[in-house]
Amino acid sequence: MWKERNNKLRASFKFRDFKQAMAFMMEVAFYAEVQNHHPEWSNVYNTVKIVLCTHDEGNVITKKDRQLAAAITEVYEKYTS
Repeated sequence: MWKERNNKLRASFKFRDFKQAMAFMMEVAFYAEVQNHHPEWSNVYNTVKIVLCTHDEGNVITKKDRQLAAAITEVYEKYTS
């Protein structure tokens, strides 16, 4: 699901519709806020694209990115099961 490219973790998530995609984003937002680590992301209808890197560490992948990626994956699995 997650791919490393140019010192960033990237993933794309597909949903049934726009409402489900937005619900996913809201849930991820809570995890991001708790971890104080916020993704770069975009949404077009039922697809959410997320890019993670740690800006204050020189725009590279850190433990914070991997932890948030794991939380995002768990959230996504709730929508696909």
